[in-house]
Amino acid sequence: MTDWIQAARLRTLPLSMSGIIMGAFIAKWRISQEGGFWDWRIFGLALLVTLLYQVLSNFANDYGDGVKGTDKNRIGEAEQRAVASGRITANQMRNAVILLSILSLVATVALLYVAFYPDYTKEFWIFIGLGIACILAAIGYTVGKKPYGYLGLGDIFVFIFFGLVSVCGSYFLFTKSFSWDLLFPATAVGMLSMAVLNLNNMRDIVNDELAGKKTLALRLGFKNAMIYEIILLQLPILLMLAFLMYNGFQERGLYYPFIVMILIFPFMKLRRSVMAVKEPKDLDPFLKQVGILTFLMSILTAFGLNFFN
Repeated sequence: MTDWIQAARLRTLPLSMSGIIMGAFIAKWRISQEGGFWDWRIFGLALLVTLLYQVLSNFANDYGDGVKGTDKNRIGEAEQRAVASGRITANQMRNAVILLSILSLVATVALLYVAFYPDYTKEFWIFIGLGIACILAAIGYTVGKKPYGYLGLGDIFVFIFFGLVSVCGSYFLFTKSFSWDLLFPATAVGMLSMAVLNLNNMRDIVNDELAGKKTLALRLGFKNAMIYEIILLQLPILLMLAFLMYNGFQERGLYYPFIVMILIFPFMKLRRSVMAVKEPKDLDPFLKQVGILTFLMSILTAFGLNFFN
């Protein structure tokens, strides 16, 4: 059981929940302004679905990189990769991926049934297709003949699914509507998710080159990937400020939502620490830190909008 828990990579879970929390509690704030009903069942099921997607992705990545030999000499977290180390066989991990895919689909159907059925059947089927796309994206990063993670497309997919789909999709589950200002927080969460992936790929840049895994970090080179990383860590807090300013909280004398701005200081410290790194292997600790800061950004936004306003 310990091997399976390690393969699930629990430190990635807070990041996966961040978009759901952000979108759900922005929806709660909007609904409260109109005197509507915010359903806790939808929130609970949405969290369950995103956690299943993340564990599925982690298992699929372990399997895909393991059978391709990419993890053979990986630094940092490599010793925890189950298939490469032989602690879990490739066949066992493949079966786990199949099982998680089925469970993810069942949970997705349950979530969408609660959110949409029977009044929004069109939206129900559209989101079923989106859920299937999420499952395929979770698997396709390293699995298959042409996994998109090996083509340098991982950043784009992470931005779409962890940012736009996660925030805007969870918001839609509650409100059955879309608001353009959601693109500010959705982009913020998406960029921080890209920052985690880029750090991971910068850490593994030498091994990925040997394995033929042409990530965006490898294509850019370590120096340019570092510049790209700093941009990804700089803009999200500014995007959250733009979201709050756009909604006019300061004009109404409502300053509690700006509590999220206290994260500007840990983000500054994080950027300086990342920029000081010279060896790729020394980037490993920052993956968890970015994930936690992203999670805190969502939590503070949720509290600022709903509990202190």
